[in-house]
Amino acid sequence: MAKDASFDVVSKVDRQEVDNALNQARKELQTRFDFKGTDAKVEWTGDLQIELSANTDHRVTAAVEVLKEKAIKRQVPLKALQFGPLKETGGGGYKIVIDINQGVSTEKSREMVKALKQSGLKVQSAIQEDHLRVTGKSRDVLQAAIQLLKEQDFGIPLQFTNYR
Repeated sequence: MAKDASFDVVSKVDRQEVDNALNQARKELQTRFDFKGTDAKVEWTGDLQIELSANTDHRVTAAVEVLKEKAIKRQVPLKALQFGPLKETGGGGYKIVIDINQGVSTEKSREMVKALKQSGLKVQSAIQEDHLRVTGKSRDVLQAAIQLLKEQDFGIPLQFTNYR
């Protein structure tokens, strides 16, 4: 009897590409005329956290756009960047904290499992630590499952790995 086919649904971001985008954004903020004297900064504040700051809320918003533009050029999906609210800092400055999503949360996995069940596709899914494993009798069924998951927006970038 043939072994069931399977694949994993993961959400990973290449941290090196995020770092490259951040460095490119930093350079642009330092050289652009409209950012002169605004104390605009973009920097890592944690392993998967970036902070953008400037002395006006408009400059922070503009700096976010610069970072988004650089991220797109480096093939970093914007869905992977979780933008926090614009906050006032002490001393009249403003900042935005951006978290970088890595992995598929249990909550997102449950949404995907529900979508797969509602579709009527004959697949089984198992929630793992930071990904979802989908198993089916044939590759055709798995292709249909991948297509279904690609068409829906779960708010995070999805990749499909370990397809066997």
